[in-house]
Amino acid sequence: MTVYILLFRGVGGATQLPTKPLREALTKAGFENAGTYINSGNAYLKTDMPRGEMLKTVAEICKTEFGFTKAIHAPSLAEWKKLVKNNPFPDALEVPKFLHAAVLAEKPQAAKVGALRAVASNGERIEIIDKVAYLHTPNGFGTSKLAEKFDKGIGVENTARNWNTVLKLLELAEQAAK
Repeated sequence: MTVYILLFRGVGGATQLPTKPLREALTKAGFENAGTYINSGNAYLKTDMPRGEMLKTVAEICKTEFGFTKAIHAPSLAEWKKLVKNNPFPDALEVPKFLHAAVLAEKPQAAKVGALRAVASNGERIEIIDKVAYLHTPNGFGTSKLAEKFDKGIGVENTARNWNTVLKLLELAEQAAK
């Protein structure tokens, strides 16, 4: 059995994915220990299905039950632990809301990362490790030029979470593994 963390891209604002009905639908579909975390596109579940089959099932549930058709990223609990361990900015943990991890569909081109580094200012930093982009925006994500340019500038499909959410999802996924 594998625990997966589901990161739904583009939830918030006009696009909602209701947490309680999602949790119920995942459980009804046979996933174990299914849960959600805050109404911004985070869930977790335990299954013996291969990742591709699980994603196909979850995407179908989201489409038919909620009209949601955007990308879903699904790192395993083991991959999420590695994401946390690989944080290249341990000095940024003092204010975790200013540190973000973006799960990438694939590794971005070095030139794209370089262009993002060029717009970073006031202590902002970005590092790519495996298929994760770590962004530190010490003066706030909402006012950051790096954050503003990141989504289109990175050139690959992605979804980001702040470090508070990263750690909470780790905790919840570890509980789901039991």
